[in-house]
Amino acid sequence: MTDAGAAKRVLVVGEINVDLICQGYHAFPTPGREVLVDDFQMVLGSASAICAMGLARLGTPVTFFGKVGDDPTGRFCLDAMRARSIDLSRVVADSKVKTGVTVAITSPQDRALVSFLGSIAALREGDVPRELFAAADHVHVSSYYLQEALRPGVASLFRDARAAGLTTSLDPGFDPSEGWGPDMAETLTHVDVFFPNEVELRALTRIEDPEEAVRRLQRSPTRVVAKLGARGAMAIGDDGRAVHVPAPAVRVTDTTGAGDSFDAGFLHAWLGGASLEECLRLGAACGALSTRGLGGTATQPDLAEATALVAANP
Repeated sequence: MTDAGAAKRVLVVGEINVDLICQGYHAFPTPGREVLVDDFQMVLGSASAICAMGLARLGTPVTFFGKVGDDPTGRFCLDAMRARSIDLSRVVADSKVKTGVTVAITSPQDRALVSFLGSIAALREGDVPRELFAAADHVHVSSYYLQEALRPGVASLFRDARAAGLTTSLDPGFDPSEGWGPDMAETLTHVDVFFPNEVELRALTRIEDPEEAVRRLQRSPTRVVAKLGARGAMAIGDDGRAVHVPAPAVRVTDTTGAGDSFDAGFLHAWLGGASLEECLRLGAACGALSTRGLGGTATQPDLAEATALVAANP
């Protein structure tokens, strides 16, 4: 299911920022009041970087292209990514911007995010060197709606990647404006795998039932993979039937980045030629295991640990 995936090379294009995690709130903050939390940690954040870290942990070679500020938080992020042997040789450290920051207020049940975009909003499609395609088999982009400067050119980026023989995947992330613009339809015509969660799926389709919403969005060549949190994940098979896998039970500490770790697990299996159910199961295992520690990357599993959890949850 998974060994062949290690031979495929993934180019992740996207944002890099730090997460300041306030974990274990006893009451959620409201204006004019102060609340306490049980723990705090500064960790590598951003959906694109967390997915890249998850892929690298599973053994998939990863090249990352993005921007950070030429500042201590940017260097902190890059050091964390280098520790997973991610190729950062083309990442731009820009002295004109600050590295983005997200403050995450979390509990085992849910989280709320407050973000300063900074470098997150600075990356443009025209910045991406097309020669990077020669050293990759697949291109992944996360945080479509958050990356304001990249978003208008994602369709062009994917079109060029597919013309060069690469496959593509996209995780939309939440739209802070809640506009959910019509440009997504054009972008999806160049996407092989699309990874909305349940909230994003509902917002994009105005349909409550996840299976019906997936069927509404799915068009050739796009495979829509719905991430349903504690209810697992589902997609529509080539035979038209819904394939649903449950979320493995683990002791949850923090759900930050669980969907991005799911993306990494699914892509690792998919690039290795696994069946749809196997891809969903590895994705669900990687997402679940990533929730055992603070932040999105601290407890991401290696391939042996993820496949062991898959085997334990037939």
